[in-house]
Amino acid sequence: MVDIGGKWEIREAMYFGEFEYKVDDKGRIPLPPRFRARLREGVVLTPGVEKCITAYPLLEWKKLAESLTSGPLARSKLRQLNRALFATAFHISVDGQGRINLPPPLREHAEIVDEVVVAGANNYLEIWNKIHWEDEKATSQERAWQIIESLENR
Repeated sequence: MVDIGGKWEIREAMYFGEFEYKVDDKGRIPLPPRFRARLREGVVLTPGVEKCITAYPLLEWKKLAESLTSGPLARSKLRQLNRALFATAFHISVDGQGRINLPPPLREHAEIVDEVVVAGANNYLEIWNKIHWEDEKATSQERAWQIIESLENR
């Protein structure tokens, strides 16, 4: 956030909140209306570490890609990580009604059939099976306070 003449403006895209949707018979879901303008260039969908789909705005995906061209990891580990991330990624366009298609391999990974939750995760979104989300949300909220307390004790 940046203070501009007494008003706060968010310069970087932040995604927050949770939104429930139904998957249509073609495997599409709507994106939350407040995020559509920022995602009009499309999103990159990948299998999430947990049983979800991670949706990166193109700018964030490019930042991630740049960070994986070199770094503290051995070259062989970087190659493995690049294969794991990029081979399973899908660039998805947003249609005129603000919907994206969830590719079958990603729906299978996240066990998504009919109801989803799109959850903001700061600079990206996560797409969850509604039942899995309720479990993850409870666990994450409990752990978040523990993590915050550990940061405060430093």
